Amino acid sequence: MRERVASRVRVALRGHRLTVCVATSSVLALPLLAFPPGGDTVDERTLQHDFQAAAKEYRVPQSVLMGVSYLQSRWDTHSGAPSVNGGYGPMHLVDGARTAPAATSAPPRTGDRNLAGPPPEAPLPMSPSLQPAELRRAARLTGASAERLRTDPAANVRGGAAVLAETQRQLGKPLSDNPADWWEAVARFPGAADTAAATAFANDVFSLIRKGAQRTTEEGQHVTLAAQPGVRPQVQPSARPRPQPTVQDPDRPEQVECPAEVICGWLSAPYVQFDDRYGNHDLADRPRDEKIEYIVIHDTEASLDSMLKTVQDPSEASWHYSVRSSDGHITQHIRTKDEAWHSGSQFVNARSIGIEHEGFLTRPDAWYTEEMYRSSARLVRYLAEKYDIPLDRQHIFGHDNVPAPTGDSIPDMHDDPGPFWDWRHYFDLLGAPLKATAGADSSMVMILPDYTAHRPAYTGCAGAGLPCAAHGSSAVRLHTEPRENAPLIQDRGRRPNGEESTKDVNDLGSRVSAGQTYAVAGRQGDWTAIWYLGQRAWFKNPKSAPTAVGAAGKTVTPKSGLAEIPVYGRALPEADAYPADIEEAPEAPLPYTVKAGQRYVTQARLTGSYTDRSAFAYSPSPVVQGSEEYYEIQFGYRLGYVRASDVEVVDAPGPAPEQPARPQSK
Repeated sequence: MRERVASRVRVALRGHRLTVCVATSSVLALPLLAFPPGGDTVDERTLQHDFQAAAKEYRVPQSVLMGVSYLQSRWDTHSGAPSVNGGYGPMHLVDGARTAPAATSAPPRTGDRNLAGPPPEAPLPMSPSLQPAELRRAARLTGASAERLRTDPAANVRGGAAVLAETQRQLGKPLSDNPADWWEAVARFPGAADTAAATAFANDVFSLIRKGAQRTTEEGQHVTLAAQPGVRPQVQPSARPRPQPTVQDPDRPEQVECPAEVICGWLSAPYVQFDDRYGNHDLADRPRDEKIEYIVIHDTEASLDSMLKTVQDPSEASWHYSVRSSDGHITQHIRTKDEAWHSGSQFVNARSIGIEHEGFLTRPDAWYTEEMYRSSARLVRYLAEKYDIPLDRQHIFGHDNVPAPTGDSIPDMHDDPGPFWDWRHYFDLLGAPLKATAGADSSMVMILPDYTAHRPAYTGCAGAGLPCAAHGSSAVRLHTEPRENAPLIQDRGRRPNGEESTKDVNDLGSRVSAGQTYAVAGRQGDWTAIWYLGQRAWFKNPKSAPTAVGAAGKTVTPKSGLAEIPVYGRALPEADAYPADIEEAPEAPLPYTVKAGQRYVTQARLTGSYTDRSAFAYSPSPVVQGSEEYYEIQFGYRLGYVRASDVEVVDAPGPAPEQPARPQSK
C-alpha cells in the first residue's frame, strides 16, 4: 500500500460515510440518486472548494470538471502516489516520464490472429490527437511545478481544468457555461487508445452529470456533484461508437466477442500437442454441451506483457480475456465456447469464463484503475447478457472464491483479486448494485462494508509479517467469539496441520467479502454470527457503521434425521450416468460437513456433470450429464455444493434469534 503523504492540510470532518451513487453510459445502466445543488459557500480547505475554484478560474463548467475527475480517479488523490501508467491526483494527470513501459505497451501482434478485422473508422475528429491529460502540459498552463501537481490536490484539479479549457479552445469551441458544449473536450481528456473508448468515456461522464454523485473519498473528503438531468450533448452520429467488425474469412475463425462500444484485441492461446502432453485449454461447444454459469475475476500478479507471453505458452495456464490496467484495453485469447484452464478446478473451468486483470493485489491504488474497473464491467455485463448469467456473487466471483475440487487441493487454491478489490463499486458498474433486500433483523445477511471507511488491519503487503498501510477493503474478518481479541476462525482444510489463521493479506481462512450472503447464526450487541465452514463465526456489525445488511433468499439445511451431510467442491454425475468408455471421476467430499440446524445460502440448483480432459483431440470431448441435483452454497469464503437429496430449502428472511452470551475465555 502507499504511504500517506500530507501535502497540504485538509479537513475530513464528516460524521458519516455515504455509499457512492454514480451513473455511466446506457451500456452500464446504473440505479442513481439525484442530489440538489449545494450552497455557494464551500469550505476553502476541501476538495469540493478546489473544484469550484478551478472551474471558475479556467471557465470550465464545474460539473464537467468533477465528472471527468470522478471517471479518472473517483476523486481520490492516492496521497500523491502514481497509478501504473504515471497518473497523479484526482484528475489523473499523466507524467510521461514516470510511465511504466510494461503497463502501457500494446499487446504484441501475432500475424493475422491479433485483431478481429480492422478497427472501426475514427468517430471523432483526430486533431488535436488523442493524448492523455499530461501533467507537464498542465504545469505549463498553470505555472505550477510538476512536483506540486503530483502531490497537491488543489493544484492537480487546477491543472485538469486548464487542460480541458485549452483542449476546448483547440477544438474551436467557446468556454461555455453549458456542459453540453464540452463533449469532445471530455472525450479527449483520458487519452483513450481508440476513439470508441473515448466516446464511451465521454458518455459515462455526461451520464454521471445528469444523475449526480456523492462520495466520501479515501482521504475522508465528502464530495457532491449535483444532478443536472437536462444536460444532453448534441453528438454528431459520426461521433458515436460503431459495431465491432466480424470476420468471415474461414482461415481466421476467431471472432472477438466483445461489447460493441469498445475495440478488443485477439491474441491466441495455443491448442497444440507437445511431448506427451497438450495445452493450454480444451475445445468445447458451450453452451450447447455445458451451460456457462460463472465469470471468474482474476488479477495477474504480474505485468500484462509477462502474462501475454504466458498465455501463448502451451505448457502454461490460460484464460479467456486480459484487461490492461492503464486504459482498460481488452484482449481475448480463447473463444468463450471453449474451456480455459484458469480456476484450479476443472469443474468450474467447464462452466466459466476467466478474465485476468493486470495488477497486484497488494497495490490496488496503482493497478486497480477506474479504467480497468469500467472496461471489465462492460465486458462482464455483455457476457452475462449473452449467456444468461445472474449478476450476483455466487455467479460473478473472484479466483479466491473458487471451490477446491478435492480436500488435498484446498491449500493450493488462489487468493486473487484479494481484499482490496472493490466488489461494491464493481457491481454498481455492472448495474446490479449490492444492497439490502430485507430488514436489519433478517435471518440472512449480505456482507457489505463501506469500502472506503472499512479498513481492517492486514500484513504481508511489503514482506511477511509487515503491516500493510491502512486501506479500504471489501473483506470482513471473522472471530470465534463476539469480541475483537477473540481468536480468528480456523479453516482446517486450508491449514490441515492446525496452524492458526492470520491477518496476512493472502490468508482467506477467516474472512468474508462484499456481496457474499450467509445465514445468521446469532446476534449479540454490535456482533453478528453466521454459519461458516460448519462453525459459528462472529464479525463486528455495529448499527453506526454496519458491515452487513439484511438479505432475502433461500437457505439449505440438512433434512430431518440427518446429523450432518457432506460438502463437495464439485457436482459430479451419479455412477450410472457414465458411459462404458469414460472412467468415473472419484467422489471426494471436502473435509467439512453441514451439521443439523446449520443453514447456508443458495442461489443456484444444478445437475452434476463431468468432462474427461485427458487427451488431445480436434473435437470437443463428450460431457457426462447426470440427473443427480445439487445446491450451490456460500459455505465459507469459497463456494461449495451439497446434494439436493440431503437438504431441505428454507426461505429467508425471518428474524434471527439473539445469541445468548457465552463465557469469555481469559
